[in-house]
Amino acid sequence: MKALIYGIGLQFKFDIRSKSMLITCYLVPLVFFFFMSGIFTSVDPMATKTLISSMTVFTITMSALMGLPPALAEIYGTDIKKVYNANGAPIWFGIITQFVSSFIHTIIVCLIIFAVSPLVFKAELPSELLWYFLSLIALLAVTLAIGCIIGLLFKQQAKLTMIAMIVFLPSIMLSGTMFPADMLPQFMQYIAYAFPATIAFKAMTSFQVWHIPVLLGIFLLLCAVVALLLKFRVKR
Repeated sequence: MKALIYGIGLQFKFDIRSKSMLITCYLVPLVFFFFMSGIFTSVDPMATKTLISSMTVFTITMSALMGLPPALAEIYGTDIKKVYNANGAPIWFGIITQFVSSFIHTIIVCLIIFAVSPLVFKAELPSELLWYFLSLIALLAVTLAIGCIIGLLFKQQAKLTMIAMIVFLPSIMLSGTMFPADMLPQFMQYIAYAFPATIAFKAMTSFQVWHIPVLLGIFLLLCAVVALLLKFRVKR
C-alpha cells in the first residue's frame, strides 16, 4: 500500500510537469470555460442554470479522453512496462497510479469551475449539490476507464488521438452541454445515451435516481474490460 501511495504521489508530480497534461487537463478546459461561458451567457441568459454542469462535463471528457490515453500508451506500449516487472511491481501498477493522478488533476479543474462560475458568470449552483458531485465523480470514473481502454488498445499516437476524438466529439455534441438535446433529431437523442456524458449531464441537471447507478454499472463493466486487456498485456 505504501508503494502504491508513493507511486500515485510520484505520478501526480510527473503529471504536473508534463506539458501534455498541462494542455489537456488544465489549459484547454479552462480557456474553453472562460471563452464559451461568456458566449453562452451573453447569447442565452438562461444558460446560467446549467453552465457549471456543462463546463464540468466538457472538462472531464476532455481530460480523460485526450490526456490519459497517451500517458498509458507510453507505459504499456513501450519498454517502460519492463521496468515495472524488473522491480517487482504488478502490471496494473501503472494504470492505477495514472488513473488516480488524472482523477485528482481533473477534480481540481472541476472545483475551479465550480467556484469561479458564480462569481464571474453569475451561474446558478446546482440545486442538489450532493447529487451533482456524485454525478461528477461517476462520470469522471467512467470516462477515465474509457481512456484507459483506448490507451491500452492503441500504441500509435496518431491512431490513439483519432479514436479519442471519435469518442470525444459526439460525447460533447450530443450530450446537451453545447445546446439543448431536444433540438437534435429524435434518433440522435437516442444515440446520445450511448455516451456517459449524456447520462451524467442529465444526472447533474434533472437529478433522476437511475442515472448514477447506470454510470456505476458502466464503470464496473469497463473495469472488467481493462482487466482483460491487462491480462493480454501480461501474456504478450
